[in-house]
Amino acid sequence: MIEPVDPADLRLVFAAAAAIVLGGAGYAGLFAWARLKNRRRWLVGAYVCYAALAAAVLLLARTAHLDGAWQGVVVLMLVGYLLAPHGIWHLCAASHRLERGSRAPPGD
Repeated sequence: MIEPVDPADLRLVFAAAAAIVLGGAGYAGLFAWARLKNRRRWLVGAYVCYAALAAAVLLLARTAHLDGAWQGVVVLMLVGYLLAPHGIWHLCAASHRLERGSRAPPGD
C-alpha cells in the first residue's frame, strides 16, 4: 500500500525536488568542465554537488514514504547517476580518438 505524503511535508518535498535538480545539474556541469579542462578542483566540486543530490534524494524518498522495493530503485538510480557521466566521458573520448585517427592524412 502506498502511503501518501503528509501535507505538512509538502514544502520539504518540493525543496528536496528542487535540490535534486540543482545538484544533478551541478554534478553534470562541473564533471564535464573538469574533464574538458583537466582540472581536479572542479571534479571535487562535482562530487560535492553529487553528495548534495544524494542527500536530497534520500530526504525525498523518506518524506514521500518510498519503502520496500522503492528504496532499491532509489539506490540504483543514485549509483547510475554517479557512474553515467564517467561512461559518457569515456565513450566521447574514444569516439573522438577514432574520428581523429580516420581523418589523418595517409602516411601519418
